[in-house]
Amino acid sequence: MKQVITGITAFLILTGCTKEKSSDRLLAEPDKNEHLITENALKINKNKNTIRERFSPPEGYEWIEEKPGSFGHFIENFKLKPYGSQILKYDETPISTQHLHEAVFDIDTGNKDLQQCADAAIRIRAEYLYKTKKFDEIKFHFTSGDLFSWNDYKNGMRAFVNGNSVNFRKTAAFDDSYESFRNYLDLIFNYAGTISLNKETKPAMRNSDLKTGDILITPGSPGHIVFISGVCKNQEGKRLFLLSEGFTPAQSVHVLSNPFNPYFTPWYDLDVNASETKTARYFFKPTNFRSF
Repeated sequence: MKQVITGITAFLILTGCTKEKSSDRLLAEPDKNEHLITENALKINKNKNTIRERFSPPEGYEWIEEKPGSFGHFIENFKLKPYGSQILKYDETPISTQHLHEAVFDIDTGNKDLQQCADAAIRIRAEYLYKTKKFDEIKFHFTSGDLFSWNDYKNGMRAFVNGNSVNFRKTAAFDDSYESFRNYLDLIFNYAGTISLNKETKPAMRNSDLKTGDILITPGSPGHIVFISGVCKNQEGKRLFLLSEGFTPAQSVHVLSNPFNPYFTPWYDLDVNASETKTARYFFKPTNFRSF
């Protein structure tokens, strides 16, 4: 689990994903043979290395065009590791469940148990803002409610704890390197989570509002997040979605398969008004879609 600092422990134990044995929202693993069905169910372009190129929509559906420079375009064109890559934990060892994903994002996990579920969504969002030089928008709340921005961090501000309060003081020199940016994100990962991310996003009220980059979230302890990583639709306007996640312990960000509909995997049929939503490894009840 994430390390915590005395004084805000009550805040921090609520921030991350649940451990696998502690939640009744973690789904029992489907039969591994179900994954074998998908080999001939829906064409996956195994030699392609982006989400948009690797995953063909089902018959009758087409990818929704994302505006170049948008968050959705960034995610759908994010580089993937070679097809068949394993999900690795932060210590470079594979997780035990390797049959519920269809792709692995080509992005580091760090070498500490920090980049878990909410953190994976934060990481992708922050990387997009960093790459597009939207530095003023790189800011996230701690679960305590305190806001900490990349601009403050690169200018030398650091977080200090005194009892139940978090204070910020300038104690370091200016450093806007990517290494410094990663150090900033590790700090955010340690003190942000599902509760804070739920508060700083806005609800998606209609199915037609859902777009690549939106999140499905259960805030709290246990809590979890998946994020939409692709959208397609048919001529009637019906939409299907790709879902991606990080998990506990910190591990590779990955695109989920859909074990509940192996002939459409990895696409999901989602409904913002559904009382519950099952994903490959987690059961969201209630359904709670939100947008940055």
